[in-house]
Amino acid sequence: FAAPRGSAAGLGAARRPLVMVERRPLLSVLSHVVLLIGVLVVAFPVYLTFVASTHTAEAIVQAPMPLLPGDQFFHNYAAALTGSEHGQGSAAPVGRMMWISLVTALVIAFGKISISLLSAFAIVYFRFPFKQLVFWSIFVTLMLPVEVRIFPTYQVVSDLGMLNTYAGLTIPLIASATATFLFRQFFMTVPDELVEAARMDGATLFGEFKHVIRPLAMGTLSSTGLLCLVLSWNEAFWALNLTSAKAGTLATLIASYSSPEGLFWAKLSAASLMAIAPIVVFGWFSQKQLVQGLTFGAVK
Repeated sequence: FAAPRGSAAGLGAARRPLVMVERRPLLSVLSHVVLLIGVLVVAFPVYLTFVASTHTAEAIVQAPMPLLPGDQFFHNYAAALTGSEHGQGSAAPVGRMMWISLVTALVIAFGKISISLLSAFAIVYFRFPFKQLVFWSIFVTLMLPVEVRIFPTYQVVSDLGMLNTYAGLTIPLIASATATFLFRQFFMTVPDELVEAARMDGATLFGEFKHVIRPLAMGTLSSTGLLCLVLSWNEAFWALNLTSAKAGTLATLIASYSSPEGLFWAKLSAASLMAIAPIVVFGWFSQKQLVQGLTFGAVK
């Protein structure tokens, strides 16, 4: 029964919004079925890659392909990791290539964040002629990926003698228009009163950046840094064109397993899984920071 309008219970009920929860078991089951199908579609190729990495090359090319793991797990992974066996595509160790990929990814990610952070800070808080033209010039480079400018970039790197070097792998990729745009958009949301208060307290321009702007940008900085690190780890096109099979990243190593006679499917599958394993682990532990950085300021 409804309480009288003038009573305390009636007033309290009037202030509380009525929330109705509608349960639809069929819709809930259907959504879970669709989610399960999506997981299977994504996970099944990875499972097949794992199965292929535990069999011999002869067993993999049979029809039908085995769907259960074999007994060559330790042999294939040890051969791919150390490059202990001789033959086409097997002399390049995955362990060394993973180290090259790690160093390259860290240098590129750190360079992108540092340059983009300072560039966005200068575009937003500095006053100089043609400031908007400078920003749009940087923004236009989003339409010029590595594939478009590969020939002149390669020529410059070759003339400087940086082929098969860490400098050649990292320096042409450390500038990021995407990161600059993200930081610039965030800096524009920072209230001017905070910067003016720091200026009135005697903070220099570097002090404003260090004590006010950078702490506020930690969410965007962490998410952008994670994205840059993942993209740098997966960078394949530039490394394939710049380095040899034994002096490049994991991408060049996986490509080196190709041969006119066929593919070394067992070691190729093992190398592929070892290439994606660090990214999966890294993404699992950093997903909270990634989501928080991407949604920072979206909900008040």
